[in-house]
Amino acid sequence: MNSLKKIEIIKENLAEVIGSQDLEKIINEGKNLKVYWGTSPTGKPHLGYFLPMIKIAQLVKAGCEITILFADLHAYLDSMKTSWELLDYRTKYYEHLIKQLLLLFNVDLDKIKFIRGSEYQLTKEYTIDIYKLMSKITVDSAQKGGAEVVKQSNNPFLSGLIYPILQILDEVYLKTDAELGGLDQRKIFMMSRDHLHKIGYKSNIHLMNPMIPNITAKTNNEKMSSSEPNSKIDLLDSPKSIKKKINKAWSEPKNPENGLFIFLKNAIFPIMKLKEIKEFTINRDEKWGGKMIYTIYDKMVEDYKEDILTPQDLKLGIIDWLNDLLKPLQEYFNNQEMIELIKKSYE
Repeated sequence: MNSLKKIEIIKENLAEVIGSQDLEKIINEGKNLKVYWGTSPTGKPHLGYFLPMIKIAQLVKAGCEITILFADLHAYLDSMKTSWELLDYRTKYYEHLIKQLLLLFNVDLDKIKFIRGSEYQLTKEYTIDIYKLMSKITVDSAQKGGAEVVKQSNNPFLSGLIYPILQILDEVYLKTDAELGGLDQRKIFMMSRDHLHKIGYKSNIHLMNPMIPNITAKTNNEKMSSSEPNSKIDLLDSPKSIKKKINKAWSEPKNPENGLFIFLKNAIFPIMKLKEIKEFTINRDEKWGGKMIYTIYDKMVEDYKEDILTPQDLKLGIIDWLNDLLKPLQEYFNNQEMIELIKKSYE
């Protein structure tokens, strides 16, 4: 694969790239881009996790060296969303789930390094760098940095202010060129670029995915969130639960400006491409016109605007597609060991 193709795959479907010239320089020099993505083991992972997994699959295809960080200490710092006692259980659950999701997207796990934050974030060197950064960053800057990620209040705990400091130091200690995250991470990424150089380090390139919105909202500005049960579909939700939640999704006839179409564009069609699935099928009853088959996203948008494809048709297709995709994941966790792990993680 030539450099231009690698760069195209790395940037594919991203909402924003900060440091694009640095990225292109690394690839054009014939080097493999070193990228990390981190996740904090708090609530149960939802469909929003499709986007980083899709991008990781694409990055592996482009020859990138990938590190996945299970940020266990971050989970405690974020308003103790995960208690100290639950950190190990939840981290194990996340590791099982993320690995199975990657396998679902045909990713070779041998090409990915997995690490826990607590493996290096408690070292003397890392701790000294935390203190160095604390002497350079104001309370206001730290609070703004974590505004889209850490739970906010008028009288925040110090832990929430330290959270973004740890995240920007991870760029250094994981020895990567780039960090992958969602658009909600942008303020932390800018905090990195504004402050890391003050203690002698260079900030990463930042790759940002779009966000999967709250499918029940009438605007696309509310993201799907683990802390908002009504806004999300968990990866291990039952077929019955998925059907119920998708059917409640807001969708207006002839208006494709909704969360379901964003999910189609940013998740379903890219996953179909990864899995080499050519067709998105809607098994509509014969009395309503019979089966509908789509191979191109834009054709779905066009038909929706013309009311050829209705909200009911769209929901039916997404429900069936999701349940088929997630079936192997459901089966993996349907045994006593995994059931017990989930119970201990979220008791």
